[in-house]
Amino acid sequence: MKALSLLGMAAWLCTTALQAQPAQVATLTTTANRQMDLTSGTANFGTSATATGTITLNTAVRYQTIDGFGAAVTGSTAYNLSLMPAEARHRFLEETFSPNNYGFGYVRISIGCSDFSLSEYTLCDEPGLEHFALTIEETKYVIPALKEILEINPALKIMGSPWTCPKWMKVKSLEEPVPFDSWTSGQLNPAYYQDYAAYFVKWIEAMQAAGIPIYSITLQNEPLNKGNSASLFMTWQEQQRFVMEALGPALKQAALNVKVYAFDHNYNYDDMPDQQQYPLHIYEDAEAARYFAGAAYHNYGGRPTELLRIQQEAPDKELLFTEASIGTWNKGRDLEVALLRDVRELGLATVNGWCRGAIVWNLMLDNDRGPHRGQGACATCYGAVDVDNTNYTDITRNSHYYAMAHMAAAARPGAVRINSTTTAEQLTQAAFVNPDGTLALVVCNEGESRTLNVSDGTHTFTAEIPARSVVSYRW
Repeated sequence: MKALSLLGMAAWLCTTALQAQPAQVATLTTTANRQMDLTSGTANFGTSATATGTITLNTAVRYQTIDGFGAAVTGSTAYNLSLMPAEARHRFLEETFSPNNYGFGYVRISIGCSDFSLSEYTLCDEPGLEHFALTIEETKYVIPALKEILEINPALKIMGSPWTCPKWMKVKSLEEPVPFDSWTSGQLNPAYYQDYAAYFVKWIEAMQAAGIPIYSITLQNEPLNKGNSASLFMTWQEQQRFVMEALGPALKQAALNVKVYAFDHNYNYDDMPDQQQYPLHIYEDAEAARYFAGAAYHNYGGRPTELLRIQQEAPDKELLFTEASIGTWNKGRDLEVALLRDVRELGLATVNGWCRGAIVWNLMLDNDRGPHRGQGACATCYGAVDVDNTNYTDITRNSHYYAMAHMAAAARPGAVRINSTTTAEQLTQAAFVNPDGTLALVVCNEGESRTLNVSDGTHTFTAEIPARSVVSYRW
């Protein structure tokens, strides 16, 4: 793992918008050729006559508030973290999650197993909620990892998503409502709506009792995917009815102030004609809509322009990006291929599409892309970082880590996205006002090196942007 430059990060963080004329702009730069690797620096205020374009910020035009950026703490991630020497693990988590460093602020965990758990399980595998209990995966691996992260960043937001309900709650289909003893596919038996709502409540309360506050949940990971290693098919009609009849009232009765997000699947709704614009159908029922904070999306199909469509139709509801994977198939370890693509698609396109944040898949796998299970689990995935399983100390950063680090270091939780425009080609950018008054800008340059003048309406600075790079600015 490349050592973090504390001096550089101090320079990055010690900027203030309270000065009439800030002395410098803090920069953080990564190039696709890795010659600059989350490299801290500064830029000077003043206009360059040789600049080839401009970026203009308009602080008066404001959009959504940012909740944070981060990655999933899966069972596999937590297992790998547990095997790291304590000093190396703390150094990595401090670098990643501390508000004084990159400041990842949002993680996603599974409610029961996922396709990157150590086994297939739910929290209640025997019929009857009296059998509900956290398992060794939570108590030995996930909870200790989250506690260490929370010590570093107490404001961390944690989202929970189930991959399946307990098998005894499943039927083969609503058309063929016979018991379905399978981890994969099936549908939730409406006769168990109240029990499944209680299951969510018990999980939230059990995690909170263990010192893990839950900020948000989704009802089902990839509800239109019947083939995941653990899965449950759940249409918009079912999510609408389940929340309205069971989960919403159960959360209210338990006084659990947890955000509920609908959908949690692909931009293209897996090309199912009757499931297009899934969350909008849910919101058509006002009683159901009031229980939902908004909708969550993945990028395994379709384009992020779908976010703009959903926001336009439901501007009072939130959007969140909750999963993307990298691996051998999309060369997530090769920054020449993946860095700019993933910054553009997972960081900039999501926030410019009104998402309040973005969460990528596994925070950490090992250099053998594991541990991973069979039965349809991904054997070719990388983590945002991969740890060397010969020493559990050396870490390789992959494209997802850079994408989330550049976004999180710039836009802190509570930041507001503001309007930004550019006259330069091959640039994508997003700009923010942070809660402390600092301004921030993330720029993805897919062309040659260039010099730009960046204006916030009060100050102008000269931005030297390397070829094929991402640069975060804060002032």
